[in-house]
Amino acid sequence: MKDDDWYMRDQDEDFGEALHRRTEELYGVPDASLDAEGLIHCSVLPLRDLVVFPHMVSPVFIGRESSLLAVEDAQTSDQTVIALTQRDSEIENPKPEDFLPIGVEIAVGRLLSMPDGSNSALVQGRRRVEIVEFTQFEPFMKVKARPVYEIQEIDRKTDATMRTVLEMFHKCVKLDRSLPEEAYLYALNIDEPGWLADMVVATISPPIEARQEFLLVQDPLQRLEKVVTLLAEEADVLELEDEIHTRAQNEVDRTQREFYLREQMKAIQTELGEGDLWSREVYELRARVESAGLPEEVQVRALKEVERLGQMPPMSPEVGILRTYVEWILDLPWVAATEDNLDLKHAAHILERDHYGLTKAKERILEYMAVRSLRPKRLRQPILCFVGPPGTGKTSLGRSIADSLGRKFVRLSLGGVRDEAEIRGHRRTYIGALPGRILQTMRRAGTVNPLFMLDEIDKLGQDFRGDPSSALLEVLDPEQNHAFSDHYLELAYDLSRVMFITTANYTGTIPPALLDRMEIIEFPGYIEEEKLEIAQRFLIPRQLEENGLETGEVTWTQEALVKIIREYTYESGVRNLEREIGRVCRKIARSKAENKRRAAEITPSLVGKFLGPTQFFSLEAERKDEVGVATAMAWTENGGEIMPVEILLLEGKGNLQITGQIGNIMQESAQAALSYLKSRSKHFHIDPEIYDQVDIHIHIPEGAVPKDGPSAGITIGTALVSAFTNREVLRDVGMTGEITLRGRVLPVGGIREKVLAAHRAGLKTVILPRRNLKDLVDVPKRARSEVKIVPVDHMDQVLQIALAPPKKTGRPLALKRKAKSEEEGEAPRKPRLGTKTTPPTIQPSA
Repeated sequence: MKDDDWYMRDQDEDFGEALHRRTEELYGVPDASLDAEGLIHCSVLPLRDLVVFPHMVSPVFIGRESSLLAVEDAQTSDQTVIALTQRDSEIENPKPEDFLPIGVEIAVGRLLSMPDGSNSALVQGRRRVEIVEFTQFEPFMKVKARPVYEIQEIDRKTDATMRTVLEMFHKCVKLDRSLPEEAYLYALNIDEPGWLADMVVATISPPIEARQEFLLVQDPLQRLEKVVTLLAEEADVLELEDEIHTRAQNEVDRTQREFYLREQMKAIQTELGEGDLWSREVYELRARVESAGLPEEVQVRALKEVERLGQMPPMSPEVGILRTYVEWILDLPWVAATEDNLDLKHAAHILERDHYGLTKAKERILEYMAVRSLRPKRLRQPILCFVGPPGTGKTSLGRSIADSLGRKFVRLSLGGVRDEAEIRGHRRTYIGALPGRILQTMRRAGTVNPLFMLDEIDKLGQDFRGDPSSALLEVLDPEQNHAFSDHYLELAYDLSRVMFITTANYTGTIPPALLDRMEIIEFPGYIEEEKLEIAQRFLIPRQLEENGLETGEVTWTQEALVKIIREYTYESGVRNLEREIGRVCRKIARSKAENKRRAAEITPSLVGKFLGPTQFFSLEAERKDEVGVATAMAWTENGGEIMPVEILLLEGKGNLQITGQIGNIMQESAQAALSYLKSRSKHFHIDPEIYDQVDIHIHIPEGAVPKDGPSAGITIGTALVSAFTNREVLRDVGMTGEITLRGRVLPVGGIREKVLAAHRAGLKTVILPRRNLKDLVDVPKRARSEVKIVPVDHMDQVLQIALAPPKKTGRPLALKRKAKSEEEGEAPRKPRLGTKTTPPTIQPSA
């Protein structure tokens, strides 16, 4: 029973009789008598989530032992108690500061035992009291209190306020079906302003905070004014509830009326034999729309199109267009969704089962699932972009993520897409128009929350038909995709619950606005240990099954796999590795099919027999320390590569030639390296006149492959110094970094891929800009331990590490000749290249 049910009564009693029957036993309890100081001494009944007002009768539930003792003590001595409301209902053992300073003296009726072990009683409020002092705490509390006397005079303002309260209370009684009309009649018979205010508040029962605040107000007029505010708010809410109820009832009545009329119409048409196939089809289509559970806006649009369809002749050419449109609306998922499996252990098991490595991507997915488990109603989905070379598991990881979440997996390849209509669809004015590939894929998914993979997003194109990457801005923006607009559908479609994952090999071709909307997760190339683990876990079992071999029928030695990785593949991923393993398995399968003797264990010698001559050779096997040749490290879409830089000096007129399909940035790096060399000629003991007497040819091999970027700057500079000073460059040293005119070494990108390329090629030393040390965190420990990484800040440090010690020391040839000519009075002779004389030397800088 709630605290505002004091007016409830039996059906056979009127309101007055019920109230009299419930309160007659309470009126016999006298008010507490005053002492010499005008105070009363009473026991305390603590109340939680309940406020009792004077003159009001209310049920209370007594559960605490101390409260029960206080009531029994009062009933034994035929006395009243003081009801004190707790500020916080959660406090089990309240202290004096936990009560409101104003309480109500109440008379307590007989106690009734409840089924749950607690007790209930009917109480009647007598008067407000102000707590002066707590005089006892055990076994129950007692207080001294001063009664609050209210002014009973009614002036014009008070009378007007009372009338306003009665008028608004009457309005609330009419609107609220739970309030009986007798409550208003009871209020009409109250002639005291304070009593009227208390009675109305107890009846409408506002929130507990408002009732507590109301109890503290002692002035009757102020209480009446507060009641006016509460009644106004209550009336507004009741009017809104009544409007909603009326609207809902009208809608139900209208729907029932339409259904009744349609059934009658159907019966009449059947009776008259006027029903036809076209009408039935339109009726069935309308029924599908009404029962599909579509959003209101979508349903209204679909029903409108169905009505237009029903008014057209069956042979009209527009019938097919309208029907296809309605079918698309019905086929798209608007509400259906799968429930996410947020079990982190289950997800981690699936991700580890299907993929080896890829720690960052797996951690990001587990973090997303952890957040969803803590905030299930969080609708914002992450938009991830997996970036890495081919064959590193980007697409297959997306499928594993869908399996771990329990979502449908759909994939859309964007490679070569050049038309903006491929994303947004064509308008219905065109013959054969269809929605874009986004909505087509959503229809195939069948749910509103699939895992949607946009593959090869870096290979989008554009032409005169529009820019599809611009259309993707709305799809991949969490602030916009809740109302994605397709040209064909022309309805807002919610993509906010879709988890989008895109893949790319390179972010340089992705527009900045599109790239900004995605969270980049790098997929670096695999090192040798990782390839071995992937081959043993995934590639070999899959190739055995695909080639008709039983598990365990053929075993592979680790040396055989290492031979394939080093000598028959050269990639960042594992696709070519799987192809070579498949070639070996097919050789075994053929021998098995021909009933020939076959090997049960694959060894390095068998690998050479099955796969033929070695395709790739290590760096040491084909190179030696040379003059004018330095090794650069380059980033490519396939991961990382090493790149030799060759420099040849020829007799000429000081021209600089660069070949190897070099871009503008790399050409500028070569110019900067040459300018640095010229500025340090005296330091390197090089005759400045020689620059006008020789041509410099810089060549980067593999001329069919375009090359660009500033990271080869220090490599070109090292090769130039080597060529002009005739000092060899160490063959096992690789380097990367941008060079400035003053010889400073600036940071570059792609450090992980470059270091892995150097490790695969067998380089022993790698020179990096010092500011790139932070990027070594992503480099595997084995690569860092087997390759000596030297950070540098200046070109002088690079030369000390990369150049071999001079074979001979002495004065450069050109300077010797010049000095001798000056002593004999002859003109200095032009220096010649390639003569077998003492080479120019440089002194290592401090």
